[in-house]
Amino acid sequence: MMRWPSVMGIVNVTPDSFSGDGVLQNGGGEAEAVAQAKQMVVDGAGILDIGGESTRPGATPVSAEEEIRRVVPVIGALAEAFPDVPLAVDTTKAVVAEQALQAGASIINDISGLKADPRMGEVAVRHGATVVLMHNRARPGAVHWDVRAGGAYEAAVYGDVVADVVRDLKTLASDAVASGVAREKIILDPGIGFGKTPEQDRALIANLNKVKSLGYPVLMALSRKSFIGRLLGLSVDERREATAAGVAVSLWLGADIVRVHDVKAMARVAAMTLALRESRTGENPQIPMIS
Repeated sequence: MMRWPSVMGIVNVTPDSFSGDGVLQNGGGEAEAVAQAKQMVVDGAGILDIGGESTRPGATPVSAEEEIRRVVPVIGALAEAFPDVPLAVDTTKAVVAEQALQAGASIINDISGLKADPRMGEVAVRHGATVVLMHNRARPGAVHWDVRAGGAYEAAVYGDVVADVVRDLKTLASDAVASGVAREKIILDPGIGFGKTPEQDRALIANLNKVKSLGYPVLMALSRKSFIGRLLGLSVDERREATAAGVAVSLWLGADIVRVHDVKAMARVAAMTLALRESRTGENPQIPMIS
């Protein structure tokens, strides 16, 4: 069972993660991915997100067979080791999601909002899975590069980015419900870094309350992303403190899940932010004890 707010640890079973932490980049395999994930739970992760295909700008697509080979054994091992920790599969392919759910995942984290594969909604409904619907107007081939910040998706055209994203997310949620997904199984993600400028990403974070007004839990995924590098002139390995600022602000404004690479540090940031927020609002969130 998920509890709010939660820190989601990122387990990249890939050779080409933008953040440099892909297990296969570092010569590892299933055992290393499982060990990394286990440490994240010890460090304070309440959810684990396992992905076998990089979503970084310019990434080479991966076949469903290869994605299954990478993630399903890891999910199976983690489900056995941590039966009470929700596991998400980060994929846009229904066949990958299906096998991941059968192996023990309970969440589909789909950067296309269930739109890339027409079977994804049906798979989610049949397995009773929770779905993360991400806003994404990025075009896969429309990428620009910066020596320090790395690749970024070119921004789409928006009238008012906050209003447009809120409207698009409302439509994604409505479509998911129409396909049979229970309302309480939906989480929204405004899609930081996907088809947006750094200024538009900032506006979305600052106006998180407008996304929350749709009435669904909200996931914020901004860890180490290129908008930080472009705003501050930082390479990917220099973005930890800026990520912490984004995590703190997101939680202060009501985010329910923060998806991060540096779990131990960000869990501590989360615990302190929630303690301070509680003093302001009188809420009583479950603040995790951090080792």
